[in-house]
Amino acid sequence: MPSPETQNVQDLLARIAAALERLSPPPPAAPDFSAADAFVWRAETQSLAPVKKVSRVELALLRGVDYLRDQLLGNTERFARGLPANNVLLWGARGMGKSSLVKAAHADVTTRLAATPGFAGLKLIEIHREDIESLPALMALLRDTPARFIVFCDDLSFDGGDASYKSLKAALEGGVEGRPGNVLFYATSNRRHLLPRDMVENERSTAINPGEAVEEKVSLSDRFGLWLGFHKCSQDDYLAMVFAYVRHFGLNAPEEQIRAEALEWAITRGSRSGRAAFQFIQDLAGRLGNRLD
Repeated sequence: MPSPETQNVQDLLARIAAALERLSPPPPAAPDFSAADAFVWRAETQSLAPVKKVSRVELALLRGVDYLRDQLLGNTERFARGLPANNVLLWGARGMGKSSLVKAAHADVTTRLAATPGFAGLKLIEIHREDIESLPALMALLRDTPARFIVFCDDLSFDGGDASYKSLKAALEGGVEGRPGNVLFYATSNRRHLLPRDMVENERSTAINPGEAVEEKVSLSDRFGLWLGFHKCSQDDYLAMVFAYVRHFGLNAPEEQIRAEALEWAITRGSRSGRAAFQFIQDLAGRLGNRLD
């Protein structure tokens, strides 16, 4: 039988432990994947926030990227059906619809397969660039779920001494557990290798073995089996985007006027892209008194 002094110490420790348990936050609730088709990963709370209405452009409105669209759609549909598919890196010129294509492909495949027997759902989960190091926790949350998931990071890149790219490498194709079979990773970036050229060149000039140092960094993009390159569009493609929006939103203005104003808009922006086309449409619709609902 413990002495009174020992018993007092044990009682005190028990009270301290109970107090600490009351102060600690409760474990996060299991996510309800039936709440939405898209979620945002909140790394600070290790939770998924449902997105009731995704900001997306209809697939039919994305012009000038037909081959890229078909490649992404095919990969996404195969994954949704439980067939082998690749992680995807969409890289290249800004404003050419990289992130819009990911969201539109997800919506298109989900809609077409919704009535397919055995389809457990395809969920889109957005993870912010600064939360990449929490990827292992997210993967663990998704691993034993019947639904299939596209984890999407928009505008992914790494700078200077940022070593979080190593977490991404391990989550994609490394580690003992490996990437869950029901998860793919889609990322958009302006950089083909996700790292700035000066960062790579610095490795060449300062490393003891320059070749190995550079390979270690650029090998990150090799984790993506499918690379889709987006390039600046031609004038014809730009105008095709503009008039696709005009028809879709029912904007009533003379064709020659729209053409001239759209080209002037691109010149003043210094860019022909899908983003510039939609920004012109917003300006045109506002001047015509039309809503873009």
